[in-house]
Amino acid sequence: MKINAVNWSARELDVFLALADTLSFRRTALQMHLSQSAVSGTVGRLEEMFATRLFDRTTRTVVLTEAGRVLAEQARFVRHQMNETVRKVREVADLQVGKVSLAALPSLAAIVVPRTFARFTTDHPGITLEVVDSLSEAAFEMVRAGRVDFALTAANPAYADLDYVPLASDGFVLLVPANHALAGGRRALSWAEVADLPHISMPAPTSVRQYVDDVFLAQRIRFTPRYEVEHLATIAGMVAAGLGVSALPELAAAVTQQAGIVQRRLATPVVRRPIGLVTRRGTTMSVAAARMVALIRDEFSRMLPRHAVGEPVRTAKSRPKAA
Repeated sequence: MKINAVNWSARELDVFLALADTLSFRRTALQMHLSQSAVSGTVGRLEEMFATRLFDRTTRTVVLTEAGRVLAEQARFVRHQMNETVRKVREVADLQVGKVSLAALPSLAAIVVPRTFARFTTDHPGITLEVVDSLSEAAFEMVRAGRVDFALTAANPAYADLDYVPLASDGFVLLVPANHALAGGRRALSWAEVADLPHISMPAPTSVRQYVDDVFLAQRIRFTPRYEVEHLATIAGMVAAGLGVSALPELAAAVTQQAGIVQRRLATPVVRRPIGLVTRRGTTMSVAAARMVALIRDEFSRMLPRHAVGEPVRTAKSRPKAA
């Protein structure tokens, strides 16, 4: 016997199950807020779809057929699965369960991300959070591969297939030993007057180093640091030990705060490092990830109130940087 294509709705499933339980068209109609003819119509459509009788009915009795008993058993399972599906989707939509993974520049992973995670976890303890502290190129690759939901880093047009939305920018400061001649001043320092000092810098592939190289190159000064190290903690230790000075963005410098180090603002020219949100183009961010981004924006507004960006921009048009 040929069975027609089965295309039932959750409502039809509920009507069938109600009738299977009550074995009464009248009580089923009252329970489902339908007319008895509507209940009969639903049963008729199901029997047509399955090409078999589901109920034996007379003027006095309604009884499930063997096919009806099998359908009722399976329909209860299907309805349970449907309810579970709805429940699980709502849990995700209501931020009860889920996961947010992000990549961030080390300075952001040490300053902005922990504060944001603490706020997020207080409101949504059921969401699993993951952060990968990474330089810019690796962060872009993780977004491209779907390894993380988004990244916090600097712009890089080499990844034109990804979307970049500016969030904030931080200026540069000079870290100097506490006993240095420049430690006691208050005015902003010019880049030219600190060019000949022994510098401790990050390696050439990083955005920090590229900014420093470029600002000195614009003044026809070839930047040659005395030491090149990768980690901010190493820079802090070397500056505190009196081995040199270091030009860093404000948020990176915040990681290095310790006894024996003084920060002086750098100007003439004023250089700012843009920080943005990197996502895969054409993908919809989860509710949890979107909430995390909103908190990150707020945290940038708290830390860099004059240079936090409120309006999103679809793609990166700013100067390339690989952090």
